[in-house]
Amino acid sequence: MFGTVLLFGVTVLFVTGLLSYAAYNPDLAAVNDQTPDKGWLGFYLFSWPTSPYWLYRVTQGVHVTLGIVLVPVLLAKLWSVIPKLFVWPPVRSAAQVVERLSLLLLVGGAGFEFVTGILNVQLHYIFPGSFYTLHFYGAWVFVGAFAVHVAFRLKRAVRALRAGPRQPAPDSLEAAGLVSPRPAAPTMSRRGALGMVGLGSLALFVVTAGQSVGGWFRRTALLAPRSQEPGFGPNGFQINKTAAAVGIRPSDIGPAWRLTVRGAGRQTDLTYDRLLALPQSEALLPIACVEGWSTPDQRWSGVRLTDLAALVGLGAHTPQVLVESVQRGGPFSSVVLSAHQVRDDRSLLAVRVNGAVLSPDHGYPARVIVPGAPGVHNTKWVTRLTFGEPA
Repeated sequence: MFGTVLLFGVTVLFVTGLLSYAAYNPDLAAVNDQTPDKGWLGFYLFSWPTSPYWLYRVTQGVHVTLGIVLVPVLLAKLWSVIPKLFVWPPVRSAAQVVERLSLLLLVGGAGFEFVTGILNVQLHYIFPGSFYTLHFYGAWVFVGAFAVHVAFRLKRAVRALRAGPRQPAPDSLEAAGLVSPRPAAPTMSRRGALGMVGLGSLALFVVTAGQSVGGWFRRTALLAPRSQEPGFGPNGFQINKTAAAVGIRPSDIGPAWRLTVRGAGRQTDLTYDRLLALPQSEALLPIACVEGWSTPDQRWSGVRLTDLAALVGLGAHTPQVLVESVQRGGPFSSVVLSAHQVRDDRSLLAVRVNGAVLSPDHGYPARVIVPGAPGVHNTKWVTRLTFGEPA
């Protein structure tokens, strides 16, 4: 039963993980995907769309919430197969050698992926190196071992499920070495074990899912670092990093701030007042992050990216754009947005949110907001837009 739940659950995790990778548009530029030597593992499914605008909020919310919900199932599955680790002799055939090696990668990969994923959700980066790189390669190791394991065990799992709750004979194929020939009196029934694990998963769902679902349910997300509304007023919604945390100085976003727009061999520099004087547009969009949390739709206002491209002579066929922040270094201080993201009328260089000027923590004086994009691609404290030139 535990294996069947994991069979479907891990498959959904893998698919939503691939979708999350695609959302970063990894082939556009190195700043979008800094995974070294990814080779053919770095394929992605399609250029990430801007519609529906809530797509990444749903797919990443499912990925993170399901991963946490499956933790009790994974632990129970590992507990239930502990006897298999002590089977003697350890190797009986070449097929068993492959199977046991895959189990080492399967169990180690599962532990690594779940632990690093949960640490990332909690914004607790105690592991060495980049989470994105570690989680990327760990996922492929785990999924490869998972596929081998399923190939070896699927027929046996189907037979066991068909047999129902009856206890198979200790020496039968269905027992698979997991039934003791002289069992002690049970301390918990099969149904009780399944119920305990199910209640554990349900409890984790209740205290986690609200960070993605939003509304009143957000108040139940007690284990999520972005569970509660961080404040009141127009700028009272979640952020990952404050301006101070990434080293933004008052002088970086003060009166001397300029927005540089480049493209087609031309350049123009805009003061904050000149940016405000350009035609302003509005869009209702959420922010959704890789950690699984998201905000409700916020009312953003600012200048369309296509209108900024027009300032340097680019017309209807606006190319991709390199967005750079005044943030000094660190991951995602710059990003490349695809041409179709730029051309969406809801893609803005926002200067206001919910009718108020952006706060410094939300990206004042200007930030990008793009429908459907991961939160880190909605770059804050923007200082330069470069359209169409190599990034």
